[in-house]
Amino acid sequence: MVQRILIAGAGIGGLTAACCLMKAGHDVQVFEQAPVLGEIGAGIQMSANAMHVLNDLGLGSAISPLAVRPGAYVFRLHDTGEVISQFPLAEEHERLHRAPYNQLHRADLHELLAARARAFKRDVVRLNSRVIGFEEGDKGVRVKLATGETFDGDLLIGADGVKSAVRAQIAAPDPAVYTGDAAWRLTLPAEQLPSDFMGQVMSVWMGPGAHVVCYYLRAGALLNFVGLVETDEVSEESWTARFPWEKLKADFRAWHPDIQLVIDKADRNECFRWSLYYRPPIANWSTRRATMLGDAVHAMLPYLAQGAAMAIEDGAILTRALGITGDVADALQLYQRNRIERTARVVTGSTANRELFHLRDQQKLRQAFANRDEGTARNAWLYSYNPLTVPLV
Repeated sequence: MVQRILIAGAGIGGLTAACCLMKAGHDVQVFEQAPVLGEIGAGIQMSANAMHVLNDLGLGSAISPLAVRPGAYVFRLHDTGEVISQFPLAEEHERLHRAPYNQLHRADLHELLAARARAFKRDVVRLNSRVIGFEEGDKGVRVKLATGETFDGDLLIGADGVKSAVRAQIAAPDPAVYTGDAAWRLTLPAEQLPSDFMGQVMSVWMGPGAHVVCYYLRAGALLNFVGLVETDEVSEESWTARFPWEKLKADFRAWHPDIQLVIDKADRNECFRWSLYYRPPIANWSTRRATMLGDAVHAMLPYLAQGAAMAIEDGAILTRALGITGDVADALQLYQRNRIERTARVVTGSTANRELFHLRDQQKLRQAFANRDEGTARNAWLYSYNPLTVPLV
């Protein structure tokens, strides 16, 4: 049954859902508050569980030349660079899961998704359109915009991020709580670095109260640097907030020379830092005619590199649920029933990695990794999930 579906938010999650739904034959309208369609930020990681969906949308061949397929996931000590754990990616990841592990720029992925959505429907995204609420009845839902305009549909999806207006109405407003961590981000042209600097791997450098993630983007042309630090200095929840380079340098002053080299070569006017906030999980995501996906409902620390992947999975599972039952309310319950446990596990795992990566005792850190097989565990439950084929119950 064809549904008229309204989506709040044209980020990666909202656009993926729109593409999946239109591919299934539904009529979709996306409302985006920004005046221009685009994405900010830097690197993003797409493991097989997300790539199954993107491949199904026909984007795999376009992603490949823009991405890097890292050879391994490598965990290092912050000061010596000692490798205390690693597991293979690249060919091994694709062999196990029949889809690649890609690292690419968020803006590149967003642009591909936007183009795909517009190929389905040229005017699918309406800009300057901030959703502020909705009303629903037995026969449909009415979305209210900040402009005063209203639009009617059969179903509303809140893909409007951590400050979701849809969530505020479904679950009542819940204030964001600062996690105690802030994230530095910057990118650096690889040509400014020694050849094969750090190698084309996913590198996690772990130290007292902080960790650094480094990997390559745009076919190896850019190095992506994310530095996560525990700090009492609370700042904006914004990816565009610039911070003084001197603070970045101070946060990592005792770290390995490779980290120092990246920081020293960084553009001192292009160092960004944002505070990471937590919102409590909720047991019910949906009303009769409205639901949520992505950060709107399960925002997480970026310590498993799965935030965007979970939103992509959400869109695929929601589309399948609507195909199983023509009753919107039943479909929304089927969708959330099959997403709550998995997304909660990812949220919990991401939070647990904060404590692990920031251990102050290096011997305890070594022992913690000696007692776990990170690659086997992730391959068994995280990367092996296929949103297109997993049974829905």
